[in-house]
Amino acid sequence: MRTPLLWVGIAALAVAGLTTLAAAKAADTAVFRATYGSHLKEGSDLARALPCLVCHDKMPATKTGLNPYGVDVGKAAAGKTLDAKVLAAVERLDSDKDGFSNIDEIRAGTHPGNPNSKPRK
Repeated sequence: MRTPLLWVGIAALAVAGLTTLAAAKAADTAVFRATYGSHLKEGSDLARALPCLVCHDKMPATKTGLNPYGVDVGKAAAGKTLDAKVLAAVERLDSDKDGFSNIDEIRAGTHPGNPNSKPRK
């Protein structure tokens, strides 16, 4: 009789954990959208990367699986809550080393964490 109850408890903990993870990601996405929403062109590389792949390298997203832009944002945040100031701190960087600053890529709708996604010259 205890085994089914144990599995119900494990399932409840898993759901609670996933809900917490999803809420944290939603907050980060909201900050990014609030900061750069005017540059999110439908169908652009950047818009397609939202919500998670702007900073993460693959799905499902993990805390340590970050693309170059996500690594730089993480360094700028350094234990702080993600906000517009943290994002601004990495705007001048070229996280993916493709020859364009992060802010130039965001303004062009390209992905600052993917060297294959870059503005047209």
